[in-house]
Amino acid sequence: MIKFGTGGWRAVIGDGFTKYNLQLLAAAMSHKMKAERVDDQGIVIGYDRRFLSKESMQWMAEVFAANGIHTWLINRSAPTPLAMFYTMEHDLPYGMMVTASHNPAIYNGVKVFTRGGRDADMEVTADIESYAGRIEAQRLAAYRLAGEKHDELFPIPFLPYADAVREGLIEEIFPINEYLDSILSDINTAAIRRANLRVALDPMYGVSETSIKTLLITARCDVATIHGNHDTLFGGKLPAPNEKAMRALSATVVDGGFDIGIATDGDADRIGVIDNNGRYLSPNDLLVVLYYYLEKYKGRKGPAVRNLCTTHVLDRLAEMFGEACYEVPVGFKWISSKMSESNALIGGESSGGLSIRGHIHGKDGIYAAALLVEMLAVTGKKMSEIFDDIREVVGRSVFVENNYRFRAEDKAKYLRIIMEDRAVPELPYEIDHVSYMDGCKVYFVNGGWISIRFSGTEPLLRVFAEMPTREMADEVCGIYKDCLKLGEV
Repeated sequence: MIKFGTGGWRAVIGDGFTKYNLQLLAAAMSHKMKAERVDDQGIVIGYDRRFLSKESMQWMAEVFAANGIHTWLINRSAPTPLAMFYTMEHDLPYGMMVTASHNPAIYNGVKVFTRGGRDADMEVTADIESYAGRIEAQRLAAYRLAGEKHDELFPIPFLPYADAVREGLIEEIFPINEYLDSILSDINTAAIRRANLRVALDPMYGVSETSIKTLLITARCDVATIHGNHDTLFGGKLPAPNEKAMRALSATVVDGGFDIGIATDGDADRIGVIDNNGRYLSPNDLLVVLYYYLEKYKGRKGPAVRNLCTTHVLDRLAEMFGEACYEVPVGFKWISSKMSESNALIGGESSGGLSIRGHIHGKDGIYAAALLVEMLAVTGKKMSEIFDDIREVVGRSVFVENNYRFRAEDKAKYLRIIMEDRAVPELPYEIDHVSYMDGCKVYFVNGGWISIRFSGTEPLLRVFAEMPTREMADEVCGIYKDCLKLGEV
């Protein structure tokens, strides 16, 4: 009933995402915390602007309260990075965030963080699933014993919200200042103040506006916002900072003469950028740009980490700086873990999340936005100039992504073809090697690659490719599409 993917547990509202399942998740977490003897240390929970997010946070808090676990609730819709920061800064064993990130509006979900503000790894989430399964099995056994089938006979224990607040088991907080102060202490606000920059912001109806505007206005930027109102349907669009969704921001930048356009996803852990000419810069581009800035202008040193569906241009840039670039499976927990292991300077993924050493151990679109604005101020260059400078140094590649929806009953078939039979179609470019670390990834001798993997959050097959030209990238993707008989979303 509760199954974690690469970005937490997500489900359709009213289907898998129900009050009962949220209570079950909180009960499982409570049992886990008691077994680990950390229940006396408490937990923090935040929520975003999605439908039922605040209520979901409160329902879970009532279960924690019934188990005697003190719960700090962020009492206003807030960015996911804030909940991660609070978990880290206050040395809590666990934190949670009610969000489905960039998923469609019909979804909601919960992310779990571990000590240090890290995304919970597979071992932790499997443990939570196991506790949830045991609780459910006990309830079913009680039904059979009683000869009844009504949930209300064997509810998951909870303490009503008002009672829990009165008893001090639930405490409402809004720790935005300490989070923003931590970013301001790491950003060259003096340089930004001298630059007189104009920034267009698109929160995509999500939770980033207050944080980003506070940071940038503190640094004396001129900030204009589009799509800042609260809309649980996200304007009828996917709250993901991709090229299609950022067309309105591009027009705003060009028409208004802004230096940069910044967009974040629904819970503000991912970022997208429009340069001064209205050109969309992909998350791959931003990862490369920020690594270049940190190494060349800020003098910070260290390797890079990326997942296997992220640009290899980062590898070439790392090599130019005399550094390594490590490849890990999809899921930010793998990136943060490898960053800690290798003392990496930066880590990121093609879906828009990145992390920088010295900040939280996870994605933060708000911190990344502040750092990008600092880059413009410190270099004195336009975003378009910086991006073109890097291209001249490390060369150009074309990155494409295609998503294919499939029926649930077909997943086993695709798993067998891709992972068991390991059937690689005939491709027109010489293959260097093939990896099955996470799905199937084919590496070509010419430096290009193609990856086929299952989404961890939706019933999709994701096909990524990076090749010297667009035609070559589309060609290899088309071959796989035809071979697997896939239909585009």
